[in-house]
Amino acid sequence: MRIENKTNKWTDYYDQADIFEELIEGPIHFNLDPRLKQDILSKRTKRKLKNMAIKMDPLQVIAIRKLATKKSIPYQTLIRHWLSEMIKKELTLNRA
Repeated sequence: MRIENKTNKWTDYYDQADIFEELIEGPIHFNLDPRLKQDILSKRTKRKLKNMAIKMDPLQVIAIRKLATKKSIPYQTLIRHWLSEMIKKELTLNRA
């Protein structure tokens, strides 16, 4: 009984939000760089990720998680993206 009740609430939410009307049936077409497409299809990885631990202010962690949720990406991915961008920026500044 309890599961049925949750299911009803879930369907009620999506019915009220008119989400199902926004869904598109059929395939979605988009273009990828041919090399990237080949790498994905051949399951080649260009790099391996290495785990590391850093201490951060809890409020910063909360803020990062909220920003990542807003962008619909995992927070670790957002942090890696930011680090990558700053590294590129620093390397560019050091060339000048």
